[in-house]
Amino acid sequence: MNPVPIIVAAAFFSALLLLWLLGDVVLAAGFGAAVIGGAALIWYAQRLFPSAQVDQAVVTDWTVTRAAAEAAGHAIAVTDRTGRMVCASDQYGEWFPGYPVPAEIKVSARDQERLAQAARAAWRDGEAEVAGLLRGSLQLDVHVLRTGRIDDYLLWRFASVRQASVMDDYLRIIEGQAGRQLSEAGIMCVMIGGEGRIRAANPAFTLRATGRPDSNIIGRDFSAYMRVDAKGRIFYAQEEQQATPVRMMQIPVRPEDPAGLLVLVMVDDNVPSVEGISSLAYVETLLSLLPFGLGMADRDGRLLFYNNAFARAAGIGPGDKPSYPGDLVIGEDQAAVAEAIRRYAIGPQMSGDLQVRLRGAPEESVSLSLAGVRGLGEAAVLLSLKDNSEETRLKRQVAQQTKMQAVGQLAGGVAHDFNNILTAIIGHCDLMLMRHTPGDSDYDDIQQVKANSNRAASLTRQLLAFSRQQTLRPQVLQLPDVVSEVSSLLKRLLGENIKLEVYHGRGLGTVRADPGQLEQVIVNLVVNARDAMPDGGTVTVRTFAVSAQDVRDLKNEIMPIGDYTGLSVGDTGVGIAPDLLGKIFEPFYTTKPVGRGTGLGLSTVYGIIKQSGGFIFPESQLGEGTVFKIYLPVHATSAEVGGSTAVTRKRPATETWGTGTILLVEDEDMVRSVAERALTRQGYTVVSASDGEQGLARLAQTEKVDLLISDVVMPGMDGPAMVRAARASYPDIPVLFMSGYAEEQLRKSIDIDNVAFLPKPFSVSQLAEAARDVLAAARGAG
Repeated sequence: MNPVPIIVAAAFFSALLLLWLLGDVVLAAGFGAAVIGGAALIWYAQRLFPSAQVDQAVVTDWTVTRAAAEAAGHAIAVTDRTGRMVCASDQYGEWFPGYPVPAEIKVSARDQERLAQAARAAWRDGEAEVAGLLRGSLQLDVHVLRTGRIDDYLLWRFASVRQASVMDDYLRIIEGQAGRQLSEAGIMCVMIGGEGRIRAANPAFTLRATGRPDSNIIGRDFSAYMRVDAKGRIFYAQEEQQATPVRMMQIPVRPEDPAGLLVLVMVDDNVPSVEGISSLAYVETLLSLLPFGLGMADRDGRLLFYNNAFARAAGIGPGDKPSYPGDLVIGEDQAAVAEAIRRYAIGPQMSGDLQVRLRGAPEESVSLSLAGVRGLGEAAVLLSLKDNSEETRLKRQVAQQTKMQAVGQLAGGVAHDFNNILTAIIGHCDLMLMRHTPGDSDYDDIQQVKANSNRAASLTRQLLAFSRQQTLRPQVLQLPDVVSEVSSLLKRLLGENIKLEVYHGRGLGTVRADPGQLEQVIVNLVVNARDAMPDGGTVTVRTFAVSAQDVRDLKNEIMPIGDYTGLSVGDTGVGIAPDLLGKIFEPFYTTKPVGRGTGLGLSTVYGIIKQSGGFIFPESQLGEGTVFKIYLPVHATSAEVGGSTAVTRKRPATETWGTGTILLVEDEDMVRSVAERALTRQGYTVVSASDGEQGLARLAQTEKVDLLISDVVMPGMDGPAMVRAARASYPDIPVLFMSGYAEEQLRKSIDIDNVAFLPKPFSVSQLAEAARDVLAAARGAG
């Protein structure tokens, strides 16, 4: 018999399997070519040495196919036409111990029939699939493919479609290597569902329950294998004569659902000690393997045993040896824990939860689960404690984020309403100053009211900066120029005992930001640095370039990859404690003494940087100082979109008079009154309205409107909706919006071309100048 065709067929089959598993055409083709090359050498040897005897008993080397399956990480099995297993991967053996043929794996009778039907369909049609095959908690999809040189094999591929869960952890312990080791130690483990059917079992339980370690008991009723005598002792049903009673311990898979899945651990009631170790030691061995915090206490409440997970959850150090569970909780909860243990130890078997606070983390309550157990010698109560530190941290972060969002919305709303009030106050001050001259008895008082109003306006800008709703006037600039502008002010702020050092990097890219707001950021950070060094020190201000590769090296999940220009402000002060570092940007949070800070400084800095599209990160070590690093994205130079910015070119302030008709729409009576009087004094004819609907009606009644001035947020029809309706009939009408909200935020939501913007609060002269510039731009364009 010539072996060459057989080798070629084996090469073709193995290459096809590699291609199907790995999807790598080059690897599959190279493998096939190598085997076919070997076949060619055999053929050449037969031609060259016809008398030589070449071994004809060539058998397919399935180790290559098995290695390919292992590389793919799949559970793979190959069967022939007789149903015999040809080869299988290690993953297949882990899921199905003993490497049974696919049609005989331990699943329900219905799923076994589905597998048999899939095999028949694959022989007939070439392939078949079985979805949702249940093996304990494992849910599998099965794909069966007919393959081989003459289609004489079936290739079975099993893929898990369920993520790992608590039940999966128990299954790995019961059915895996740990379950086999427990079987060798005489410990029987079984998992049953809430309906009483078996989900998984280790070989020791299967052998005692059925007499055979390979019996398929998955899905069977657990009570059918057990019996209880008149004394309440538990036996296996098949052991009639001289049966050995067993001790059973119940472990809820999910402590919050005692009626759900249970893991039952059983040992013989009369197992003799092995080298001085009682049967309880085997149970402790099992508990030490479990991924959950479990411990045991006796009837007197003494702590007998706890596993590593319990120690981590309870905060027990390596050298600590608590005698009672009450030693783990705060004093107020000790009596409740002791009483609960006594109740569960002497009463009927039951389970429950108790909310306690641990000594190591008294600010957060945790759930301590207790369950009464019987038949384990001294052990009477099973304790379960979950390590929820990560869950608590995430909950705290979510709560903090929600609180910050709510405070930001509140601050923005308060600032908006306050801006309307300040607009009216400043406007009336300006109107009164027009009737008084320096030297009048009331002139100084009016100036003082206006100055205090401007101070209040500065406070609202801080609130808007914190809520990221501040009106910014971004410019393309270089950070060293901003630092140079504010350096002289910084030196005066720092005093004589603090040294200021400034360093500028090379190759810095331009950034787009509001220079005035950046100066405020630098001043706030330097003032904080000064307060952190009461005995003197050094404040260092640096600018530096950050490339996209530098961002990758930072491995920061928050910053997008790109080029940035950096600014850092560092000090040599006392530093910030790690537990406070995450709170420093919260509004009204401050570590300074009463009267030394408002708590808005760093929150304002954070709001300005985030509104400018940048990022800020603090780095601090106690006793060594703190560094705040700011990253602003490099601005890509491009032509600005026409009509997207407010009018910035102004004439001298004295030339604010004008002519024409202005439609003024404002829902706040005091603001509308001030604006109407101010524009009338400048020579305009003013038609006013209190809302959007009334504004459209006034527009239709007026012969010609040269300029529409409107508030943005109004009850009923808002300003943008009114402007869109007006533009439908008057497409060229110029529009000036006024609002206490941020201009950039409003422009994104308004989406209307050729509109100007005037932020509140504004003075009479600022309103007149804005109206003059918009009208001049409209007439010039016309």
